[in-house]
Amino acid sequence: MLAVALIVTGACAHAAKPKTPQAQPPAPQLASSSTAAILPAPAQLTDLPGDGLPINAQTVVVSASTDPGAVRVAEALALLLKRATGIAVPVKTGPAAAADGRIPSITLILDPEAAIGDEGYQLVTAAPAATLKARTPAGLSYGVQTIRQLLPYWSEYEAVMFQQPRPAALPAVNIVDAPRYAWRGAMLDVARHFFTLEDVERFIDIMALHKMNRLHLHLADDQGWRIEISKWPDLTAKGALTQVGGGRGGSYTQAQFAALVSYAADRFITIVPEIDMPGHTNAALASYGELNCDGRAKPVFTGTDVGFSALCVDKDVTYRFIDDVVGEIGALAKGPYFHVGGDEVKTLTAAQYKSFVERVQSIVQAHGLQMIGWDEVAATSLAPASIVQHWRPDAAKADLARAPHLILSPADRAYLDMKYDRDTALGLNWAALIPVRSAYEWDPAAIVPGAPAAAILGVEAPIWSETTASMRDVEFLMMPRLAAIAEVAWSPQAARPWDTFRARLGAQAPRWTALGINFYRSPDVPWKGMDAPR
Repeated sequence: MLAVALIVTGACAHAAKPKTPQAQPPAPQLASSSTAAILPAPAQLTDLPGDGLPINAQTVVVSASTDPGAVRVAEALALLLKRATGIAVPVKTGPAAAADGRIPSITLILDPEAAIGDEGYQLVTAAPAATLKARTPAGLSYGVQTIRQLLPYWSEYEAVMFQQPRPAALPAVNIVDAPRYAWRGAMLDVARHFFTLEDVERFIDIMALHKMNRLHLHLADDQGWRIEISKWPDLTAKGALTQVGGGRGGSYTQAQFAALVSYAADRFITIVPEIDMPGHTNAALASYGELNCDGRAKPVFTGTDVGFSALCVDKDVTYRFIDDVVGEIGALAKGPYFHVGGDEVKTLTAAQYKSFVERVQSIVQAHGLQMIGWDEVAATSLAPASIVQHWRPDAAKADLARAPHLILSPADRAYLDMKYDRDTALGLNWAALIPVRSAYEWDPAAIVPGAPAAAILGVEAPIWSETTASMRDVEFLMMPRLAAIAEVAWSPQAARPWDTFRARLGAQAPRWTALGINFYRSPDVPWKGMDAPR
């Protein structure tokens, strides 16, 4: 497993309603050399005098709260410390478990009144004691990810914990941190190429390392249907057998998908399921003839063209089908969101498209869920809770500015499946060539002129899988750009000059190497310990 599990019993990984951007702590202070590798950049960081906090045989971790989420985060922290030093650090629990002030300790405190936002935290490390305070277990877990980056890179090698103990130390700092946006997401396309549960779990672990909290799964497209629907079994019996290029596809059973939802929630990540409609539906149209206007099943498709398929929007059976699909997947996902796609529809009239989206919106709402759609849906009549995901750089900004809520995924900045440069072997280039700097240097608040700040939920980085047949391929295209997008979504705009980011990014190389991440060695980044061309 790539990331140390932050398994939280009874903790909620999502909010019932979209949130506005969180209040920010004071202006950033990021001059510390000892903490130069923290990524995303914290909102405020101050060096403290002294040598920091030693991690040795006397160190203890304390959860001042008995909340199951806080206790499990404390246990995850103890495991991180063991991996870094080989020392088994005990965990004490409850208000009476305060550590002896004469020994090194790290105390986790849940304080619902702390003025640091629902996902914020404050970390103070000064011998002999450190404190990590947050309003929620999610905030504690993000603080632990920061501690993880303060530990030596070799803590990512699991074998260290079985070797001769080697004490380490946390630098003396005061960090007050909270995310800029509540929505910090990535999208994985498992439809064009299928990825196993283990693959998706690894994707989740990389997201968790970077404090991201929404995994959008593109579960169905022309090339394959990837999730079991009990009322429509041929969707996987027939529609899941193919993928781009004609290779063997695959699908998740409902039990497997539920396990994936749980795995993500344990890491404070909400899974957002997408079934693209009315277009991008050939896998469904090949599985059931009645979903076609002529009543005949389509042949399977393994190419990469778009826009040729569409559900028969004038048939009642289409909406019964959608109701069943939304109901079954929504119950499994356990989150408040359902993504209906809505993009690249070329075979319907504008009136047909508008009527379809608005009818599907009602179906999603009837299941107690919020509808999300790609930015084409902004031209329809949307309910106050519905969310528009902006992707087309040339989309009508006036429509987007009227959207009730926005997720920003501009394809020329945030699409991780685009090539880095003309020589990149994998990826596409229809939106842009996107070097790391282009993925990093943009301000979400400036993308849609006229959109209220409160309407912008956050940022999401999609990776489409036309050219990625393995998780190793995915990692090459996503890393380091996913780290760049994570900082765009988390850190204050004023804390993000390119020159400081590229230095912190380059410092990740030993850690990512220890984790086995297949990252692109961008020549624009000074990778620590590597000779990269300049």
